[in-house]
Amino acid sequence: MEIKKFWDNGVSYQDYLSNAAERLEHPQTDEDKDYEEYYKLGIQRMNRMNEKFHPNEQQLERLAQKKFDGKILIISEAWCGDASQVVPVVSNFFGTEKVKISYRDQDPSLIDDFLTNGSKSIPVVIILDKDFNYINHWGPRPKHGKELLEMHKADPEGFSKEDFYVKLQTYYAKNRGLDTIEELLELIPNQ
Repeated sequence: MEIKKFWDNGVSYQDYLSNAAERLEHPQTDEDKDYEEYYKLGIQRMNRMNEKFHPNEQQLERLAQKKFDGKILIISEAWCGDASQVVPVVSNFFGTEKVKISYRDQDPSLIDDFLTNGSKSIPVVIILDKDFNYINHWGPRPKHGKELLEMHKADPEGFSKEDFYVKLQTYYAKNRGLDTIEELLELIPNQ
């Protein structure tokens, strides 16, 4: 796969946030209209995460020690609850010059290479070297979020979908991106 074309066509986090607001205000597709409430929530969550996320000094030091000079490409959509918590954290931690976002539904050939148990779950964070070669990927949520989902799947009556969403968003709010960055740092090799 020629992943560089997705990087070249990707958008910055700021453009991604602006585009979400534009799609909310002026829906362009039926999906935009159907997802209106999700766009609202996504924008609120991204704005809150922009305010609440502060890079952890130890994690910044670990990143510096790795001498990572690659790029981060995120497959995402602004209506996604997980993406609204992950995209701002990754963008702010790694820096706008190292991060771009590719819309999942714009060209499905990219997400088709990063399916999660057969589904197009997002976000997917793709770690690339400086020459746009694939290193590793992560997503769609931190380990604890995956554990919460498994709890729901194992006992949907005792731990409903609503319970799952509430616990997941509470976790994101309290954790403030710490686990996401920690898990990503584990996937980045030393240069």
